[in-house]
Amino acid sequence: MPASHFHRIHRSGWLRAAVLGANDGIVSTASLIAGVAAAQGSHGAILTAGLAGLVAGALSMAAGEYVSVKSQSDVERADLQLEQSSLLRNSAVELQELADIYVNRGLPPALAMQVAQALTAHDALDAHARDELGISKVTRARPVQAAVASALSFATGAALPLVLALLVRRPDWQLPAVALGSVACLALLGAVAAWAGGAPKTRAVARVSLLGIAAMGVTAGVGSLFGVAG
Repeated sequence: MPASHFHRIHRSGWLRAAVLGANDGIVSTASLIAGVAAAQGSHGAILTAGLAGLVAGALSMAAGEYVSVKSQSDVERADLQLEQSSLLRNSAVELQELADIYVNRGLPPALAMQVAQALTAHDALDAHARDELGISKVTRARPVQAAVASALSFATGAALPLVLALLVRRPDWQLPAVALGSVACLALLGAVAAWAGGAPKTRAVARVSLLGIAAMGVTAGVGSLFGVAG
């Protein structure tokens, strides 16, 4: 494989969890701070809300990601066990099934059988997992990895608007500073995620920025209404 021929699919598991966590951390914490600030909350109340949002969000992301990916992992494991059992009981049928898959992909029957026999001799379960079930070692579900990536990335993302709120103490500057800083962080996150995944950067930056602005705008509006009502 040439040095310039570089695939990114091996990043899909942790990249998805990391991008989701960081994006959620920035948006949810910035929106929470914006809501409390718009409601005329004190500086201490804003920081407390932001810190609570960081801790609760990181734990929630880790737990949710673990449960979700663990469910996928359990399904994969059950299918692999079923396939392993079938290979032991019906090896000839499984061999023909594998050969038929390669025939459907364009190989002549004789060559398809040769390929199926060679792959079966090398690692029968791996061949059936990849070509029959669509489960590969690269894309296998990894619950712990996904949970840790989500928690760390959420905490990192949430820390950015929290630090801005900590540094900017003037009430009339706090909301604009957190909003603008958070949008800038979201744009950077979108660009980095697009680069890591090989996707167009402009579209990714626009998508995360607009969604973040919408979330903060709605939350600030709600906070303002309750602040006036209070």
